[in-house]
Amino acid sequence: MTESQSPPGHILIVDDEATAVNNLAHVCRKEGHEVTTRTTGMGAIEALENSRFDVVLTDLKMEKVDGMAILKRARELDPETAVVLITGYATLDSAVEAMKAGAFHYIAKPFRLDEVREVVRNALELVNLKRENRQLKEQLTSSRSGPSIITKDAVMQRLLGTARQIASTDTNVLITGESGTGKELLARFIHAHSNRGEKLFQAVNCGALQEDLLANELFGHEKGAYTGANEAREGLIEAANGGTLFLDEIAEMSLGMQVKLLRVIQEREVQRLGSTRAITVDIRLITATHRDLLNEVAAGRFRQDLFYRLDVVGLHLPPLAQRRDDIPLLAFYFLRKHAAQMNRSVEDIDPAAMGVLLDYEYPGNIRELENIVERGVALARERELTIADLPATLAERAVHVVRKKAGRLPTLAEREADYIRYVLERSGENRTRAAKVLGIDRVSLWRKLKKYGMEEERHID
Repeated sequence: MTESQSPPGHILIVDDEATAVNNLAHVCRKEGHEVTTRTTGMGAIEALENSRFDVVLTDLKMEKVDGMAILKRARELDPETAVVLITGYATLDSAVEAMKAGAFHYIAKPFRLDEVREVVRNALELVNLKRENRQLKEQLTSSRSGPSIITKDAVMQRLLGTARQIASTDTNVLITGESGTGKELLARFIHAHSNRGEKLFQAVNCGALQEDLLANELFGHEKGAYTGANEAREGLIEAANGGTLFLDEIAEMSLGMQVKLLRVIQEREVQRLGSTRAITVDIRLITATHRDLLNEVAAGRFRQDLFYRLDVVGLHLPPLAQRRDDIPLLAFYFLRKHAAQMNRSVEDIDPAAMGVLLDYEYPGNIRELENIVERGVALARERELTIADLPATLAERAVHVVRKKAGRLPTLAEREADYIRYVLERSGENRTRAAKVLGIDRVSLWRKLKKYGMEEERHID
């Protein structure tokens, strides 16, 4: 079989002839794609409205709802979906009409299976290119407020959907999660997608400053308000007028400061230290903490009235250990980021090193993963990051977690075999998908399976 040049896709196949559907489905599944089939145009429309597809292969001539109607609906729902029309009525006029309507390609019956494979492959390359370009534009649009949130985790995707939904409102948001999970990044994401995105985003860590310094930072002061105040200075609340104020580690704020913040929220005004004049402010307030604020309220360390003012919408960021599918994505993102910053030609992470990264629990979450990769880029002697470039304690721990053989350390070959097993399991025993994750082709994967005596062990299609 010709090796696929694109990652596996989700394909919808539509034809009122069962034989044609089965043949097309078999070809696409052999290529590693996820396949959904329908034998009526109406069924295809319902499928399009309920799921997202990368490619649609549809017969042109069908009763009631034909291929052109499916093409139109697919384009309405997702302009990036590639639609390929297949028909036995191959005429120049219908081909031109289909291409004008946005079809990716036009195949005449009887079709050749190799032609179908090639068309699907090319369609997926186009779809992936379009989506990468869109994601790049979104990252550039939001770059003023920091990097985009890198994830394919289902829980994170739902959280980001909620964040986008409430971004255009002015409701206060409370972000919770362990240290290093990206709470400030999520706050910047909300700000960037809000109507205040062109205004300032002001951030302060409430746990990093003593009460007097925090009050001065937030409220500002008038000239002569205290010894050393030689000129007036606006605080961050005043500076954020029209924009967003982000208060990190809000649970570390003293009860006295909590009273002052509550007044700002209720009255929408701020008073500089040493002044009797109230200044009206229009701010969006986002707060964050790694603590359980309800427990803090019960313990008397946090005001209940302030808690309910802050927790209008609550968003909880899961720890990285619960987002394992995101570890390779984030690792490669940080690899490219720091390689560019250091002007180093480190371009890849070898399978054994990736296996170590996947096995680790990350008590420091995403921040710790970035530090590990940044260190690896700085120390790497080759064009790829290896186990030797990881912290010694991390590599040593992984050796014992992954494999123990009669009290000796596993060899690099054994480590690679373990990682291949892991990828195959996570890929549903699909060679094409596994090879893509490993960065090799199917033939190379087959050779490694034979080399490590895994060919009979793995029951793979």
